[in-house]
Amino acid sequence: MSKQNLNLDNFWIPFTANRTFKEDPRLLVGAKGMYYESEDGREILDGISGLWCCNPGHCHPHIVEAVQNQIASMDYATAFNMAHPKAFQLAEKIASITPKGLDKVFFGNSGSEAVDTAMKIALAYHTSRGEGQRTKFISREKGYHGVNFGGVSVGGLPLNRKAFGPLLPGIDHLPHTWNLEEMAFSKGQPEWGAHLADELNNILTLQDPNNVAAVILEPVIGSGGVIVPPKGYLEKIRKICDDHGILLIFDEVITGFGRVGKAFASERFNVTPDIITMAKGLTAASIPMSAAVFKDEIHDQIVQGPDGVIELFHGYTYSGHPVAAAAGLAAIEVYENEGLFERTLEIEPIFQEKIHSLKGENQIIDIRNIGLMGAVHFGSNGKTATEMSSSVFKHCYENDVLVRFSGEFIVLSPALIVQEEEIDRIIETIREGIQANS
Repeated sequence: MSKQNLNLDNFWIPFTANRTFKEDPRLLVGAKGMYYESEDGREILDGISGLWCCNPGHCHPHIVEAVQNQIASMDYATAFNMAHPKAFQLAEKIASITPKGLDKVFFGNSGSEAVDTAMKIALAYHTSRGEGQRTKFISREKGYHGVNFGGVSVGGLPLNRKAFGPLLPGIDHLPHTWNLEEMAFSKGQPEWGAHLADELNNILTLQDPNNVAAVILEPVIGSGGVIVPPKGYLEKIRKICDDHGILLIFDEVITGFGRVGKAFASERFNVTPDIITMAKGLTAASIPMSAAVFKDEIHDQIVQGPDGVIELFHGYTYSGHPVAAAAGLAAIEVYENEGLFERTLEIEPIFQEKIHSLKGENQIIDIRNIGLMGAVHFGSNGKTATEMSSSVFKHCYENDVLVRFSGEFIVLSPALIVQEEEIDRIIETIREGIQANS
């Protein structure tokens, strides 16, 4: 069906200017490897792997086959008082690639659900230890933790919050770590900024740290502009949490499954949290699925008491869905069999060199990168930064390259299979878009 005879009225599109989009919709109808097929028959180079999520490329045959076989044999099994083998197999596989001691896996359906699960279980853990007063959370400006009420409450993007009332009480936010004067055009982790972790101590001096349940952070801020942590910053956050008995949650919905060259960013930065949330690359986005993974002692503290009694009143109809579990197992097999995490580290220097070659183009005030994620940050000069970002996005799409614009920056997150010539094409199309709009 072409867009000329497609009814666009009923679908309320998320995070989109709906009226503007429906005047001239961009429709994708097929995908394979590094490319989408558009409704008008063009081949679109995908520079953002769907939305940070199709890490092994689109429609990988091994994942497709696993999904097809599973849905043909069993479409669904309840997760309440019943189970199916693949959920246990996937949980075991995830535990084999998470940091040592994070072995207990709770499945959901989206990153938003994983964050709310992590927050609720953090509260339940403290309550079960007789510390039910620990109800507060600390997160960070510019952080994105999904769109459920818990995630929006700890999130640090103002536009995601302001229309939805007071949200959850007891939330504090650390300042973000981006500083234009001190770290512009850093490659990988900035040298400056570890001291910003001391702001956590400042927050804790204003309230009793015994009331804080957890600190939740994206190791690398993703949707807020690919803000890479300064060297030493996450290590200091970990120590402060340890000093006060506060749980540390890493939201790795974006950074998980090879995006920064390791299974998880916690491994790349050698900082082990108490809880990791994940989604996106878990199934390569073929079927919605998420997970929150917990240190064993968190699970063991809660899962005790009389036999036959439910220990945790939390879960989802689709927790550990069999088709999603099959997709997750297949995706991890692809990552391992094709060495995609290692490949990210190999191609990272090329990606870094190419994206930083844009330095000096009109209105670019910063470029940030790590692994296969990067941001090109515009300032306002004639056009506003947001206008420039939007214009570059449109130019790229009209020239068969998909990038993401978000506020003042263009974000890149190509699949882990991206080739050097494809990186070249993405970067040069961005350059042409900047020059055409200057």
